[in-house]
Amino acid sequence: MPTSAVAIAQDLIRCPSVTPAEGGALASLEALLGKAGFAVSRVTFQDEDTPDVENLFASIGSGAPHFVFAGHTDVVPAGAESDWRHGPFEGTIDNGMLFGRGAVDMKGGIAAFAAAALDYVAEKGPDFGGTISFLITGDEEGPAVNGTVKLLQWAREQGHVFDACIVGEPTNPDVLGDAIKVGRRGSLSGTITVRGVQGHAAYPHLADNPIPGLVRLLAALDALELDKGNERFQPSNLEIVSADVGNPAFNVIPARAEARFNIRYNDEWTLESLKARITETLEAVDLGNLALGLEFKRDASESFLTRDEVLIEALSKAVEAETGRVPELSTGGGTSDARFIKNYCPVVEFGLVGQTMHKVDECVAVEDLDRLAAIYKKFLFSYFSGADGN
Repeated sequence: MPTSAVAIAQDLIRCPSVTPAEGGALASLEALLGKAGFAVSRVTFQDEDTPDVENLFASIGSGAPHFVFAGHTDVVPAGAESDWRHGPFEGTIDNGMLFGRGAVDMKGGIAAFAAAALDYVAEKGPDFGGTISFLITGDEEGPAVNGTVKLLQWAREQGHVFDACIVGEPTNPDVLGDAIKVGRRGSLSGTITVRGVQGHAAYPHLADNPIPGLVRLLAALDALELDKGNERFQPSNLEIVSADVGNPAFNVIPARAEARFNIRYNDEWTLESLKARITETLEAVDLGNLALGLEFKRDASESFLTRDEVLIEALSKAVEAETGRVPELSTGGGTSDARFIKNYCPVVEFGLVGQTMHKVDECVAVEDLDRLAAIYKKFLFSYFSGADGN
C-alpha cells in the first residue's frame, strides 16, 4: 500500500510551526525519514538581529546523481482562529478537503515528496543508483537568513554535491498540472528618504517641506518603463508600497519624508544595472535644497532561468502522465528559496494549487495530495532509471 501523503500532511499541520518556531514539524519528519533509513541532521543557525532557526537535512543512497527535494515547514500566522471553519492546526478533513495552515504552502508539498521518496526507496532498495536528499528550512516565510542559504552552505561543507532539485512550492494557479516554475524574476527593494527643514505651517519660508520633493521622486519612478518583457519573462514592474511622514500635527511642516518600493525584474537586468537605473532616475529629479537618500535592501535576488532538459522533461512527463495536462513552463509569481538553490544546482518548482495559501481556511484536496505524491514518484523513477514509474 502506498505511503499516505495525507497522513503525513495531517501530522505536519498539527505542528504549530509559525516562523521561526519549529513546532514539532521537523521532529515529525526526522522520525518518519529516520525510520526508513535516511541519515537525518537537525541544524540550527544564528545571525545578528534574527531569530535562531532549526533546519533539517536528510539523505539516503550514495553517489550521483544527487537529487534534492526542498521545502519549508514554517508557516505564516493563522490570524484569528475563530475565523477558521476548522482549527488551523487540527488537520481536519471535511468533504474531501484537508484544512490547516500550511496545507498548500507548503506542508502538503513536503508530505507528497516524502511519501514519494519513501515508496521509491522501498521498491528500489537503498542502492537505487544515486542519492535522494531533503533540504527543509524553518524560515522561508520569515527573514530567510538562517534557513536555506546556510543549510546549503552546511551541506556543501559536508561534501554533498547536488545535481538537481525540485522545490515543492504551490505553483499551480487553478488545477494540479497547470504549471512548473522553471525560473523566477528577481526582487529588489529600496527606501527613499527626503530631508528638509522642519517648521511652522504658517511660516513656510522658514522651513523646507520634503513632501513635494518625495512626490516628484515617486512620480519619476511611477513613470519609469523598465522593459517590455520577453519570451522568457513578463515585463519588470516597480511598485511603490508605502509613503510615510509620521506627522500627526496639522501645523507642522515635517523634516523628513520616506517611501519604499519593490521591483520584480526579469533577465534583461542584472542587480547592478537595475540599481544604477533607479539611482540615475532619482538623481535626475530637481529637489532644490532637499537632501535625497536611497538605500537598497540587502536581501535582493537575481532573476534566473533553469535550462536542465533532463530535469524539466522528467517532471513534465510525470505531470502529464498523472493529470493528463501538459504543464506550462512558467517564470511568473514572486520569489522562493529556489533563488538560493539555483547557485548550487538546476532547480524547478512544482507543488499544489496555490489559491488558498496564506488565507483563512487554507486547504487542499485530498485527491491532489495523493496525485502529487504519484507525480513525484514517477519523476524519481524516470530521473534515476528511465523507468515509467509502474
